[in-house]
Amino acid sequence: MAKSVAALLREYGLRPQKSLGQNFLVDPVALQRIVDAADLTTRDTVVEVGAGLGTLTRPLSQRAGCVIAVELDRRLAVILAEQLAGTSGVPPANVEIIQGDILKMDDLGLAHRGYKVVANLPYYITSAVLRHFLEDKPRPELLVVTVQREVAARVLAGPGEMSLLAISVQFFGEPRLVTRIPAGAFYPSPQVDSSVLRIDVGQQLRVTLAKGLETSDYFRVVRAGFGQKRKTLRNSLSAGLHIPPDKVEQALRQATVDPRRRAQTLSLVEWAEVTRSLGEEFAGFP
Repeated sequence: MAKSVAALLREYGLRPQKSLGQNFLVDPVALQRIVDAADLTTRDTVVEVGAGLGTLTRPLSQRAGCVIAVELDRRLAVILAEQLAGTSGVPPANVEIIQGDILKMDDLGLAHRGYKVVANLPYYITSAVLRHFLEDKPRPELLVVTVQREVAARVLAGPGEMSLLAISVQFFGEPRLVTRIPAGAFYPSPQVDSSVLRIDVGQQLRVTLAKGLETSDYFRVVRAGFGQKRKTLRNSLSAGLHIPPDKVEQALRQATVDPRRRAQTLSLVEWAEVTRSLGEEFAGFP
């Protein structure tokens, strides 16, 4: 991009909107690391969320066969098209710009082809976007996303420090840290540093559920457990699932899980065992 992000915004009379999480990644080294982490080839279709002014869109288009660039801000979507077009007046043929809310888009024409998600996610919708792609079908092959450093730590956490977000990601894919990005790599600089995560999503779920149980059953139990995470599982599951505490305790012991434990201490497999046990214990559950 010939002009800096700051210069472009001044030219168009725009200011970054904090309410939309508009912190534009401008460091070329960080941008290249993101693109490299996605292992792109000309056979790949990439969905970019929050394309902004195209600082990431352009290098993605140089590697991937197709880039679907989604931008919520109508003003930025117009500038994005102009910037990608350059002197030719026409954006690259392999880039499709869509103006709208990714969380309200159920069909991007991806039903019958694999795709990858590569994005500098607006911080305020990070969890929602991850759930949107991981819980819906078709799921992407992988995601490479920039998130707040603290959020990355939560996603990567193990038993003892688990959260609903960690389970929601690790149930579907295997996350790993790619690199850290200082706040100064963005314009304007946010108040926190960021991290880049790569989440590899396999064909099969990372947890095997008992016969007759669905993913929705698993997360119904997990959400109940984290609904009052400071309480013991005996009490949080009882409150969240509306099951008598003694019956919940019986199911937990059947799953070889101490009823006095708390939600953040359980592994993904232990949650599957708890879900199975509850399903066997109560004919009306799930």
